[in-house]
Amino acid sequence: MMSLDEKSFGQMPDGTPVKIYTLKNPHGMIARITEFGAIITELHVPDRKGKDGNVVLGFDDLDRYLRGHPFFGAIAGRVANRIGNGKFVLNGKEYALAKNNGPNHLHGGLKGFDKKVWKSKPLPAGGHSVAVEMSCFSPDGEEGYPGNLTLTVVYTLTDRNELRIDYKATTDKATPVNFTNHSYFNLAGSGDILAHELWLNADNYTPVDDGLIPTGEIKSVKGTALDFTKQTAMGARYKETGLKTPGYDHNFVLNYGGK
Repeated sequence: MMSLDEKSFGQMPDGTPVKIYTLKNPHGMIARITEFGAIITELHVPDRKGKDGNVVLGFDDLDRYLRGHPFFGAIAGRVANRIGNGKFVLNGKEYALAKNNGPNHLHGGLKGFDKKVWKSKPLPAGGHSVAVEMSCFSPDGEEGYPGNLTLTVVYTLTDRNELRIDYKATTDKATPVNFTNHSYFNLAGSGDILAHELWLNADNYTPVDDGLIPTGEIKSVKGTALDFTKQTAMGARYKETGLKTPGYDHNFVLNYGGK
């Protein structure tokens, strides 16, 4: 049986209450999503042996999120990733953004969508799914972006063990939008992920400079540590990516029709 429950997740320093929703399906899959940052705090799924495990990183209480975190499970935006030197040009006009990553703008700035308390409402349940809708408003000029923007995100859990995220944004001015959910996955539930094996239908990637800003090039993954066109352990080449800190922090260009 599909189910959706809500309860208190605590309150903000100004007293604003924050809810958390629990979505469940009959196969043991559970998603917990809070109004703060529209964060996925937990995602429990059965593995191929039927053993349940929480496969995303997160915290059990609101206070831990308020102390700061690396965007665990949050909606990042208005623009996810970095904008070099905290500025962009749109329709001939330059816009200066809040800088929260050295000289750059990252994931929406000092107060992006990850730090907002979103409005929420459960959606009418279908026979095969349950869903909760989250929405928030970003006024013209917030963090330097033009336009009044309203973002709506719908999280849907199905009886086919799917968690779907649908995004919709409206604005009254031309403005860049590039949202994402910033979940960190660990299919083992804990420990490192170096033994996890990854396959990507991506023959190319976008190179970055020392500040992790895309250079504008598109290059082949062939012969690099970024080649996951064949199933490869994450730990096999993670020290060979060329980043100052070993690991992967790259944009992959999915092949047309890719998965």
